[in-house]
Amino acid sequence: MEEIQSALNAHMDLMADLVGNLTLKLRSGLKPAYENFIGFYHAVNWKEPWLISLISFHALLMFVAILLNHLLARNWKSFAVQNYFDPNGVFFSLLWSGPLMIIAIVILVHMQFSLCYMIVRWKRAELKHRARAARKKDEYSLLEILLPVSNLGWLLLCLSFFLKKSNCTFVVH
Repeated sequence: MEEIQSALNAHMDLMADLVGNLTLKLRSGLKPAYENFIGFYHAVNWKEPWLISLISFHALLMFVAILLNHLLARNWKSFAVQNYFDPNGVFFSLLWSGPLMIIAIVILVHMQFSLCYMIVRWKRAELKHRARAARKKDEYSLLEILLPVSNLGWLLLCLSFFLKKSNCTFVVH
């Protein structure tokens, strides 16, 4: 009976640790996003005329959408068979912002594909650079050994320079 009790207590301690770690990660996971948002907020000068105009334009569009929804809800019989315009404006808001949301999703997907393509190109260039650096290091490793030892090093250095100019390679066995 004591073994079962100790196993149960160990299991409960393990579960408490797991839940504690999960909540800690969730709390710390939102902190970088909050810090980035605050950094963005402080980086933007919110008193610039064009930014105030843009925000005012969006507020005006929202106000016009609400007024238009109420107007269409009152006069729906003159142009529709049934009333689509509810007091909350869900249908009108869907018609108003739906195409914009689809365009935003298409732009997001396109940007993701472009980013993936760019990452692949960057990684290929990095691998090519590493291969060139490793090849260059292998070519000059013998020269680095022989150069301080004798005049043979100078001869090999001049020979490698000449062969590089003529796009030839040599291998020393």
